[in-house]
Amino acid sequence: MQFYPNDIWQFVRKLTFARIANVIKLYLSYQLTKILKKPVQWGVPMTISIEPTTACNLRCPECPSGLRSFTRETGNLKEDFFRATIDDLYKELVYLIFYFQGEPYINPKFLDMVKHATNKGIYTITSTNGHFLNDENAKKTIESGLDRMIISVDGTTQEVYQNYRKEGNLESVLQGARNVVKWKKALKSNTPHIIFQFLVVKPNEHQIPEIYRLAKEVGVDEVKLKTAQVYDYEHGNELIPTIEKYSRYKKQSDGTYQVKNQLLNHCWKLWHACVITWDGLVVPCCFDKDAIHRLGDLKNVKFREIWHGENYKNFRQLLLKGRDQIDICTNCTEGCKVWAEE
Repeated sequence: MQFYPNDIWQFVRKLTFARIANVIKLYLSYQLTKILKKPVQWGVPMTISIEPTTACNLRCPECPSGLRSFTRETGNLKEDFFRATIDDLYKELVYLIFYFQGEPYINPKFLDMVKHATNKGIYTITSTNGHFLNDENAKKTIESGLDRMIISVDGTTQEVYQNYRKEGNLESVLQGARNVVKWKKALKSNTPHIIFQFLVVKPNEHQIPEIYRLAKEVGVDEVKLKTAQVYDYEHGNELIPTIEKYSRYKKQSDGTYQVKNQLLNHCWKLWHACVITWDGLVVPCCFDKDAIHRLGDLKNVKFREIWHGENYKNFRQLLLKGRDQIDICTNCTEGCKVWAEE
């Protein structure tokens, strides 16, 4: 595993006594839960994913935004609602992920919200398809103080790239990345830490060596290979890689596929993180893409009441009984970003 001292420093320097104390509370309550076999929850989340928008310009085949298949309400996060949420939680919040579904840069107030979180001393992350990183947005991104930017580059040629990133243009993405690199140097900024994320699927797995070359050429800081989650995997899927270490699924003797990892009846994510949709719904994690498991609504109840409320307690208890009883947990490999080590 490679270390990036500057990125680590940007994270560490934002830790405060209150944030560290909250992390300790979360960890101890999680460990005590595993021992007692019943949910114990101290502290508040150390990380939250907030959804800037459900809209997206692309049509990726395994994404509700791309498929335009949401059954929930769609829209853009409102700046005043965002500020109120952050102002309530920032003292304990370690880092904030500005992403759930949709393309963050479609929300016209996105970078203003990043700036507000930066001013509160929170480590900020976003994930983008890179099509909106024109010169103006690239400069504003640097000025917002965004700490980490993940840019999806799932192919090194247009033909392969558009196989998954449907209606996308690879050259636009690469130019956007170049714009961010340019303004990062021009403004003498240490942030954001720029990552090319390569979602490994069968059509692009042969280009893995090339993504490293391309990243070096553009000047980004890091490449991450991400394993792909697919919905219909039991009888095979054209997206499942043939290189086993880059696949979340393993072929069985009868020809069917199953998730590689054992489904343990506990999950650290449910104790230290959560997702807030653009309209204030609190859901357990990033696998609940359509917000089916609604644990509370910030339009009606304060976050801390939701986090320690009966709905959350009951959901954690159900998880302890068996992850196979919760639909979003059956295709989970314990985390939104599941990285394949190169």
